[in-house]
Amino acid sequence: MTRQQFDELTAKGVVILDGATGSNLRKAGMPVGISSEQWVLENPSVLQELQRAYVDAGSQIVYAPTFAANPISLRNFNLQDRVAELNTKLVKICKDGIGNRALVAGDITTTGQLMEPRGTLTYNELYEAYQEQMKALVDAGVDLFVAETMLSVDETVVALDAAQAVCDLPMICTLSLEADGSAMYGGNAVEAVLTLQEMGAAAVGLNCSVGPDQLEAVVASMKEVATVPIIAKPNAGMPFIDDKGEAHYDMNADDFARHTKHLVEVGAGIVGGCCGTTPEYIRKLAKVLGR
Repeated sequence: MTRQQFDELTAKGVVILDGATGSNLRKAGMPVGISSEQWVLENPSVLQELQRAYVDAGSQIVYAPTFAANPISLRNFNLQDRVAELNTKLVKICKDGIGNRALVAGDITTTGQLMEPRGTLTYNELYEAYQEQMKALVDAGVDLFVAETMLSVDETVVALDAAQAVCDLPMICTLSLEADGSAMYGGNAVEAVLTLQEMGAAAVGLNCSVGPDQLEAVVASMKEVATVPIIAKPNAGMPFIDDKGEAHYDMNADDFARHTKHLVEVGAGIVGGCCGTTPEYIRKLAKVLGR
C-alpha cells in the first residue's frame, strides 16, 4: 500500500480498525507471562477466528499479532534470534485467516525499556531493533505499519525513522495517553501530532489507557493541529482487577460505540477498540457510523 492509497482510503470516510487482541487471546486460554507471539504460532486458529470476526463486524484494517516481536522484547523469552521467523509466520497466519478482505498492519510497540536520558536504551539500539522487525514485516507482505501503545513521542520518532529506512509503506502511530493528553514518558497529544506528522506519519492518535468517554477533549485538541487523520482506539472503559488478577472492563459495546462516535464527531477519522473490546464492540461501532 502506498501513502497515496492510504490517503485515498481515509478520504472516503471514517476507517474502522479492529478491536483488542491480547485480552481476547487470554479469554481463549493464553496464559499470562508468556510470549503471546509464540502462543499464537502454537494456536493459530484462535487468532484467525478472532480476526475473521473483526472483519465480519466491519474492520477494514486488522493488526498482525506481532506486537512485541522485536529483538529487545523477545529477549525476555530467549526468542531474540527468531525475529524474522516469528514476524513472517505471524503475518502469514493473519493473512491466511482473512484473505484479501481487509488490510493487514504490521504491529510494533514499545520495548518496555526507557531511552536515554530516562533510561539506558540508546537511539541506535532501538532503531536497529525496530528496523530488524520491520524488514521482516515488509518481507512478509504487510500493507502498512502501526506503532501502537507507545509511551513517548521520542520512541515513536525512532520507529518512524526505522520504518522510512526500510520501505515507503505508510505508518500510523498511536500513543497511550492519559485523559489529560499526557504521555507516560514524554510529550503530549498536541506535541505528538505536530512532531509525528512532520516526520511523515500517515495518521496519529491514541490507543489504550482509558475509555472513549474520557477522550473527547484530547481528540479535539489533536484535530486542531492535525494535517493527517486522527486515530482513536480506546479501551472498553476502565479496568478492574478480580481476585485472580484478571482485568475486566466496565463499558459495554453499546456505550463504547456511542462514545466513540462522539470522538468521530470531534475529529477522529480512524477508530477501533483496544483492551476489553471484542468483535461485538466493532460491530456496534460500525452500525452507529452507518456501515
